[in-house]
Amino acid sequence: MEASSLPIDSCSKEHQKIYRDWFNIADSDRDGRVTGNDATKFFAMSKLSRQELKQIWAIADSKRQGYLGLKEFIVAMQLTSWAQAGHEITFDILKSSVDLENIGLPAMEGVDALAAKKDFATNGVHDINGSNHHQVPASAKWFTSKSSKKIPPSAVTSVVDGLKRLYIEKLKPLESTYRFNDFVSPSLTNSDFDAKPMVMLLGQYSTGKTTFIKHLLQCDYPGAHIGPEPTTDRFVVVMSGPDERSIPGNTIAVQADLPFGGLTTFGGAFLSKFECSQMPHPLLDQITFVDTPGVLSGEKQRTQRSYDFTGVISWFAAKCDLILLLFDPHKLDISDEFKRVISCLRGNDDKIRVVLNKAHQVDTQQLMRVYGALMWSLGKVLNTPEVVRVYIGSFNEKQINEADDPLGQDLFEKEQDDLLKDLLDIPRKACDRRINEFVKRARAAKINAYIVSHLKKEMPSMMGKAKAQQRLIDNLQDEFAKVQREYHLPPGDFPSVEHYREVLNNYNIDKFEKLKPKLVQAVDDMLGYEIPELLKNFRNPYE
Repeated sequence: MEASSLPIDSCSKEHQKIYRDWFNIADSDRDGRVTGNDATKFFAMSKLSRQELKQIWAIADSKRQGYLGLKEFIVAMQLTSWAQAGHEITFDILKSSVDLENIGLPAMEGVDALAAKKDFATNGVHDINGSNHHQVPASAKWFTSKSSKKIPPSAVTSVVDGLKRLYIEKLKPLESTYRFNDFVSPSLTNSDFDAKPMVMLLGQYSTGKTTFIKHLLQCDYPGAHIGPEPTTDRFVVVMSGPDERSIPGNTIAVQADLPFGGLTTFGGAFLSKFECSQMPHPLLDQITFVDTPGVLSGEKQRTQRSYDFTGVISWFAAKCDLILLLFDPHKLDISDEFKRVISCLRGNDDKIRVVLNKAHQVDTQQLMRVYGALMWSLGKVLNTPEVVRVYIGSFNEKQINEADDPLGQDLFEKEQDDLLKDLLDIPRKACDRRINEFVKRARAAKINAYIVSHLKKEMPSMMGKAKAQQRLIDNLQDEFAKVQREYHLPPGDFPSVEHYREVLNNYNIDKFEKLKPKLVQAVDDMLGYEIPELLKNFRNPYE
């Protein structure tokens, strides 16, 4: 459970108002965030030990963002009061049933005098979720600014802000120069950094993907269709929203505050098969789900798709925090299209989890055989010596009859608990995942720069350019090997030769840029010094 999932609503309205005033005192620059420096000054008034304050910060900032919003600040204040009452502060407090309603205000020495001095007239009013109704985060304007002025370090108030600044100043120039957005991935926007963690469900039709989401939400969501035939014929993003509604794909793709702008590259045929289901739900406040069309078998179905199915899956895979592959005991065969889908997840192996759903349909002995057959099939497709984690269960509304299968009941409950733990852990790891994806992207951008500049260098200066271009495209595998040897790069980090070949056919290689060592050096410095420094600046201030 997250810190923000603590039952804040049990905090009285009177206490909420006082905490909001205290939050405004602690938030020295009025940006709606209490950073480590702000916190060390304000929390010192509690007279708690450094070790206790370290634990309080770790629980309140469980997402490791490097700051506290209003909601997290209230959690920190309640924990401070709990510690002052003589209780030990541990992460187990989140699981225990602490009566927060009767926790009094913490004793903060000198806070009343500060409150009297402060003028609380603010442009916007902070709500309990920590947002400010009239205030747009300053970092959102960095992506729209036309000026090339550097972003001052003082403007960075969180880990994600730091990544945005490094992207705009260091990584984006390298990406733009060597057409990274054409070869690998569209440029990042503000909403890509601020998006909630995403979980994508993949599987053949009727393996229970939509039912799985319903099972987690414990209710229907707009546009959910369930049946034994291929019912979900589109990509559906299930996310938090003020009311229940479905939004068409073309509309979502142009909304600047949603991270789906990059999908426009797949064209109108895809966007007509894409929609967003919004509804208010506590789980959706933490995680966004992506429901996908059932993967079909046979060549006929593949050629009938009017858009690049594996390309879309690959795009979502790069953005997602977790990818669930769903199987059903009666559909263990992995079709050609499913093979292509799994192979396009390459590079995201750490995100993949396998769910053997509808396991109640077979008895214990058959389940053992089914599990063995599934592992054998996956071993041939995933091409890794490591065994992928498989969760066994029946993720639907029907309860398993314990009298019929006591072993199954116990096993399914344990497996479901493990999977739910994995899912609930996602928001806590979201910031770490974002850093991981950012570093991966920076490495990919460097390799792309080396490849593109190498191809340019191989072109003749005067005659025979068309022939030279064709020769380079035909022998692209050898050119990749030359780049790898020249710059001592790991072969596993190189992109797909076929994909590059396809993109290069639409370009004039002679128009590409030569290698600019300064741009590459800036990204090397960012990876070697600036990202570690950023993490150091926004770690727990009491460490």
